Amino acid sequence: MKTVGILGGMGPEATVLLMQRLLAAVDAQDDADHIPLIVHQNPAVPSRIRRLIEGTGEDPSPVLAQMARDLAAAGAQALAMPCNTAHAYAPQIMAATSLPFLDMRLATVAALPKGRVSMLASPAIRLTGAFDAHFAQAGITPVWPKDEGPVLSLIRRVKTGDTGPEAHAEMSALAKAAEGHVLIACTELSLLTGSLTVPFTDSLDCLVGAIRDFALS
Repeated sequence: MKTVGILGGMGPEATVLLMQRLLAAVDAQDDADHIPLIVHQNPAVPSRIRRLIEGTGEDPSPVLAQMARDLAAAGAQALAMPCNTAHAYAPQIMAATSLPFLDMRLATVAALPKGRVSMLASPAIRLTGAFDAHFAQAGITPVWPKDEGPVLSLIRRVKTGDTGPEAHAEMSALAKAAEGHVLIACTELSLLTGSLTVPFTDSLDCLVGAIRDFALS
């Protein structure tokens, strides 16, 4: 079984959630049946929100590139990153090593229906056009909330560790107000999908599938 290196720290809770979903995604009969992971949990990655939305923060790409090199040196055979927003720096990560990069965006687009898809994601995803080329190629049109403030506020709330009933209720209300199929493209919001009643795709689940398929191939 192949070893996957995880660039973590962009939302520690999301990294833990990724590992939990990977455990559930494997039909394991024993410890040895699970996917080997090397996790680089680095909370020192500069804020993507400050850099991409506010335009005032430090560039995260040198730190992410060094994390990729660290994981390669530790024995990883591929890299994955459970943060949609940080995929703005995917070119720098891929340039840092020769390892394959399991792109969360590609895995997500492959799982989405064609047509209009409502986005619940950091505004940085829209501002950087992180998904735009992949959406266009797949025949998907993203529909963004008219007011992204509540979504960003909820993401910040989850980053403080608040995933309680009120946060879940707020997430449910955002999803119900959206049009048609919903894409959860922020791993903080992936922590709040348990009570959703609308059709949705969670990008974190798509990355889990890509990691599983690579590791078991």
